[in-house]
Amino acid sequence: MLIVKKFGGTSVANKERIYNVAKRCIEDYQKGNDVVVVLSAMGKYTDELITMAQDINENPPKREMDMLFTIGEQMSVALMAMAMNKLGVPAISLNAFQVAMHSTSVYGNARIKRIDCERIRNELEQRKIVLVTGFQGINKYGDYTTLGRGGSDTTAVALAAALHADACEIYTDVDGVYTADPRRVKNARKLDTVTYDEMLELATLGAGVLHNRSVELAKKYGVQLVVRSSLNTNEGTIVKEGAKMEKMIVSGVAADADAARVAVIGLKDEPGVAFKLFNALAKHNINIDMILQSVGRKGTKDISFTCSDLDADEAEQIISDTLPFESIDVNKNVSKVSIVGAGMQSNAGVAAKMFEALYDANINIRMISTSEIRVTVLIDDINTDRAMNAIHDKFDLGDN
Repeated sequence: MLIVKKFGGTSVANKERIYNVAKRCIEDYQKGNDVVVVLSAMGKYTDELITMAQDINENPPKREMDMLFTIGEQMSVALMAMAMNKLGVPAISLNAFQVAMHSTSVYGNARIKRIDCERIRNELEQRKIVLVTGFQGINKYGDYTTLGRGGSDTTAVALAAALHADACEIYTDVDGVYTADPRRVKNARKLDTVTYDEMLELATLGAGVLHNRSVELAKKYGVQLVVRSSLNTNEGTIVKEGAKMEKMIVSGVAADADAARVAVIGLKDEPGVAFKLFNALAKHNINIDMILQSVGRKGTKDISFTCSDLDADEAEQIISDTLPFESIDVNKNVSKVSIVGAGMQSNAGVAAKMFEALYDANINIRMISTSEIRVTVLIDDINTDRAMNAIHDKFDLGDN
């Protein structure tokens, strides 16, 4: 078997945990399997690099930030290779250049285009464990790029797809995918299985267990994922197509506090205004989620939308340079709370039940967005945890 394993930053945060990961990988290797391991930067090292950069330049170029960020993963794989060699197992560390992990050219949020697998296969044939830097690629200019926070998950799934791996295991500091963040909802329950679609929604909406693009790739190439803890040997959560074991209308509750609402007041009520506004934002790679347009009045209309709070100020400037309007309001003190479940498609009244939970908790809803398997509301961020717990209890998702 060929197994791809990915370990996050907390899993390799110190010497003890590095050796713990090394031993777990060696167990599979000694069973005769080929093992490829993708690692994130140690602990909070990426945050330390951000602090260092901003101390030098409060607005550093994105290219140079990507150049800086790659240090973290290179440190992890090199130290892990040293640990494995110390334990008597041949291992080799490879970065994005050595693997030839080709990506798009968007610094800070690149996408993987293709992977040259020849080097990895050659090392595996020599019975080595291959350690690959997560989170990074190289673009057509020969520059390092990074794949966005959580991008090591995407690296692992992309490698599993390219190598036609038999298994792809994502190790984190939690036991699997829960009905809600167990740090915020005390009676959150671990799911045995979850569908790609449900996991994609949960990841996109702030669940944090998996990078949303990794789930997209897994679904596209049929890579079955297992999410489990690196700190124990408990069974994890299987992410696959058409998982039906749970038979739940709602599978989980997710929250995303990294949101901002931008309200543009007094736009001209005429064809093409919405296109001009969102086209300008798209050209600057600003992702938009929830959108609300008011009924036109006296020749004007209002458009509100949500985006990442990190993009909100840039969005405000872009809009100011693009269209005339009366005023613009940016509110970063909001969060998105969502319910997700494949069972919602065939069950009426799910949204009403969610709204009832928020009403009972006296929480006001600012915006609403829906899909076939998801309902999202925008609320004040001070109410996030109360909202998650109220909704989780209303749908009886917890341990009984």
